Amino acid sequence: MESALIDAIDSLYPGARICVISFHSLEDRIVKRLFRKLSRAQKGPYEKEQNLALNVLTPKPIVPTEREIEQNPRARSAKLRVGEKC
Repeated sequence: MESALIDAIDSLYPGARICVISFHSLEDRIVKRLFRKLSRAQKGPYEKEQNLALNVLTPKPIVPTEREIEQNPRARSAKLRVGEKC
């Protein structure tokens, strides 16, 4: 999953956004840690890291509202995270 996210972020133009919806806590942890790592990579000395630099737009994940969960119980575990490529 991490390599797929890196490839997706690498293919984005600067200013483009990536949105990831995870339905399991382990998936969310991978996304959260990768986004955090790439947000700190802006000051990294390596060109590869600078090409992958990301601004995290959602420090806390966006979760479904109670109404959404009532309409679709499967949505209760969904978490949305968004990042913008620098």
